[in-house]
Amino acid sequence: MDKELILKNNIKAVRTNQKISQEELANLVGTTRQTIIAIEKGQFNPSAKLALLICVALNVKFEELFYF
Repeated sequence: MDKELILKNNIKAVRTNQKISQEELANLVGTTRQTIIAIEKGQFNPSAKLALLICVALNVKFEELFYF
């Protein structure tokens, strides 16, 4: 595969639509606000476990939140 796959996400849009702060989401999934910021900006890819925890916390399917 010639193209590098970059994992993108809709976390910020979904989170703000649900009126959940970065701090609240971080607390729900057991991480820090800084980690949520980095994930939203695409600077950090979450582990599979953290990605699934975020999906559960936001009540969104994985494929609706993360994409290439």
